[in-house]
Formats: sequence, C-alpha cells, structure tokens
Amino acid sequence: MSTWRNWAGTESATGVEVLRPGSTDEVAAAVKAAAEQGKKLKAVGSGHSFTGCSVPEQVMVRLDGLSAIQSADRTSGRVTVGAGTGLAKLNAGLASFDLAMANLGDIDKQTISGAVSTGTHGTGAKLGGLATQVVGLELVTADGSVLQCSADENADVFAAARVSVGALGVITSMTLQCVPAFLLRAQEMPLPLGEVLNGFDELADGNDHFEFYWFPHTDVALTKRNNRVSDGVGASPVSRIRGWVDDELLSNKVFELTNRLAVRRPTLVPRINQLASRALSAREYVDASYKVFCSERNVVFRESEYAVPREKLVEVLGELRAWIDRSGERFPFPIEVRVAAADDIWLSTAQGRATAYIAIHQYHRLDHGRYFAAFEQIVAAYGGRPHWGKLHTLGAERFAELYPHFGDFLAVRDRLDPRRAFANPYTRQVFGD
Repeated sequence: MSTWRNWAGTESATGVEVLRPGSTDEVAAAVKAAAEQGKKLKAVGSGHSFTGCSVPEQVMVRLDGLSAIQSADRTSGRVTVGAGTGLAKLNAGLASFDLAMANLGDIDKQTISGAVSTGTHGTGAKLGGLATQVVGLELVTADGSVLQCSADENADVFAAARVSVGALGVITSMTLQCVPAFLLRAQEMPLPLGEVLNGFDELADGNDHFEFYWFPHTDVALTKRNNRVSDGVGASPVSRIRGWVDDELLSNKVFELTNRLAVRRPTLVPRINQLASRALSAREYVDASYKVFCSERNVVFRESEYAVPREKLVEVLGELRAWIDRSGERFPFPIEVRVAAADDIWLSTAQGRATAYIAIHQYHRLDHGRYFAAFEQIVAAYGGRPHWGKLHTLGAERFAELYPHFGDFLAVRDRLDPRRAFANPYTRQVFGD
C-alpha cells in the first residue's frame, strides 16, 4: 500500500495498491483482474494536475515501465512512444532522431499521456494543443481489451480518448505526428499592457507562438514571441550566466522570496509586481524548439485556466482587471495569456473555436478561493471551458452545455466502462455517475 500526492499538494490518496506493469499485456491483465474484483483503478503520471483527475481510490497504475520511444520514422515523422514517457525525456529522444513536437506547453514535467489526456496546450494561433499531434493510441479498457485507435480505426473512441481525463481506460502508447527538428528565435520584452491588448490580434497572428504575462496591479505585460528562424541561422542560446539569473534566480528563487514577503506584507504586492515586471529585461536568443518552449517552474502555486473565444479575450481580461481593482486583494503571481487554433477533438477546450487561454495563479500560502470564484463567474458569461487539470468547480450539467459532443463522449464511456472501473470523485463531478 502507498500514499500518493500531487505536485501542488491539492490532492492526495493513502492506502492505495500500486501496480507497475511493464508491457501492454501486463496492463491488460492487471486492469481486467482489478475490474473483476470491483476495484477502482487510475493511471497516474507525474501528478502535475491541480484537480483530482488522477487521484487513485483503490488501485494506482504507474506506467514507468512504459516510458520509451518504441519506434520512430524520420521520413513520415511518426513516432510511437510509451504512455508513461516524461515530456523532458521525449523531447530529448526526439532530438536524437532530428525530430520535434510542433508545439509544446511551458513545462516538461508531465508524462505524454497525462499531458494529452488533460488537454495540455502551448500557444500559437495556427496550432493546436498536444492532443492534436496524436494520430494513434493504444487503449486498455475495463474488460482487458486492447483497442488500437486512430481516425481510421475505432474512430469514435479516438475522438473521445485523446482528451478523456483517464475516464475511458489506460492509454499504453501514443503515436505522434512530429516535425523535423527546428530552432526558434525567442524575443522577450516588457511592454505596456494597453499596447499589447490593442495589438493583440496582430501579435497573435504575426508570430508562430505568442503569449504574454500581465502582472496584476501594474500596467506592464511581459511578452514572448517565438518564431522559426530562416534557413542557415544557427543556435545562439542564452549564456549560462544570463540564463541562471533570469530563469533560476529571478523566476524561481527570488520569486519564491517575493511571494513569501507578499504573505507577510500584502500591501507591498503592487510595488513587488512593479519591480518584478521590470526585473526580467528584454532578451533575444535562438535555441532548439523544446528548450525555448519549456522552462523551470519551481515555486508552488494554485492555478485556474479557462479557454474563451479568442475574439472575447480583451473583454474578459478587462472584466478581470476591473474585479481585481475593486476587490482590495493583492495577487503577486502574473496572469498568463495564450492562443490556439480550433480543433475537432470532442473534449478539447479549443473544440470548434479559435481560442484564447487565460490562466490565473495564486501562491500556495495565500488563499485563492475568492479570486478563482470571481474569475469563474466572469468567464461563464463567455462560454469559458476550464482546463481539465486545473482548478474549477464545473460539473457534468454545465459541460453538456459547453461541449457539443459531450453526449457522444458519455456514450463511448458507457460502452467501454459501464461499471466505472476508472471512476474517481473528479470524473463523477465532471462526467456524472
């Protein structure tokens, strides 16, 4: 028996049985045996979700034994990888084949299956989340069956399983459509928030990958533009010293200290944010795509992120800013804004619409309840869809309104897991019994 806890410390489980299968056949046998005994199973990745989506009730399936690239075709760019493979390991492995993911999120701590299953995304007006790069997957269902799923085989399961929050079974491998390895030129600079919002569409559409961080109680946004370089341009990474100062010292160690100060002296937060928004000065560098996309995030926080129609981003952010000004509360963490293209995955937060993502954060030693509730109320008027792995309070009734294919997803779930072997409190909240 074991104790499990997620990275943020928001969820835990004790007294759970731990299974560590080393192959798809072992996963199938373990799942079938547990299901026949009426036990609830949950495949657990890195535990980086803030919600209870991966909390095991009775049996925890660790996929560490399925954590390698199984095949890679440089010509087609198709790569099959074990579901338990961490993104950091995957990125390095793809580089050895001169391949890369077309888009990534901003951390690489998750497993590939966990990141895909919760709808993890990066930013890019013409690009989708990680799930859009999945062209096939292998799924073990409650009766021990092993389904091969793609657009051509078990297509309805494929549409449901790419973003399924683990509710359909245990994914044992994924086939990714990768691209030739590429370099990105990163341009990071602070700009007036008004300038960023007024030119948001031009910034989002005029760069391969655009995002910005707004520090509450300030008029400053830290912008990040990542673009592919021209042929013949080589890497010119951040120097070791500059990288350590910006990414480790300022973004982690000093940021931790300023958040601790915010706990003791909340009245100082506006001044702290003013300083923080200017501490990270403009910089430009060129490096391998995955090194530009991903960064270290060691300060523990709570996060809520909602997807809203892209054309409503400025309006939503304006309402949120007005609430922050009225609230009298102080928020030391920046708000992150990203974009994504529409896709056709049933439970993807970008399903059917060009999307903007707004992510709000609160330091783990500060209360987040009132802030997150106000944010949720604001985005509700715009059809906001929460990230499946980040804090929210929505249930199945609301999701049925937000997702046109929600009923189709539930029908696939009823067929694959009628006795709810893969259920836990979170799936009961978001999908119903």
